Amino acid sequence: MIKLIAGLKGSGKTKTLIQMTNDAGASSNGSVVCIEKGDKLIHEIKYTVRLIDTEKFDIGNAASLYGFIAGIYASNHDISDIFIDSALKICGNDIDDFEKFVEALRNFIKSNNLNLNVVMTASVDQTSLTPGLIKYL
Repeated sequence: MIKLIAGLKGSGKTKTLIQMTNDAGASSNGSVVCIEKGDKLIHEIKYTVRLIDTEKFDIGNAASLYGFIAGIYASNHDISDIFIDSALKICGNDIDDFEKFVEALRNFIKSNNLNLNVVMTASVDQTSLTPGLIKYL
């Protein structure tokens, strides 16, 4: 399952993601991963969640984020949840590339029969989303 939380800056997207991440970390039988740009969530995310800063791995576009997520999953098949804060920003703020990333991720989950939940935030007005992204709101 893929879920997108979209809205303008200050609309509470990250706060919602933090709560969802910590809830999953407390209740999941699998591993929970939170991916962010920078290290602003280091004091917000509980220690049971693997927190990853994309800047440490030079991830700055949709293709590298997709490959990074596939690699994370390849190294740990017990991952049940992945949370991505500022996913659009990590993808270079290109809405078309972001849509391709989301579809590639959906295909990866489907083709591998994964029971994987992915929740991501995007700082964009919901009216600016493409029809391919609106279905994930």
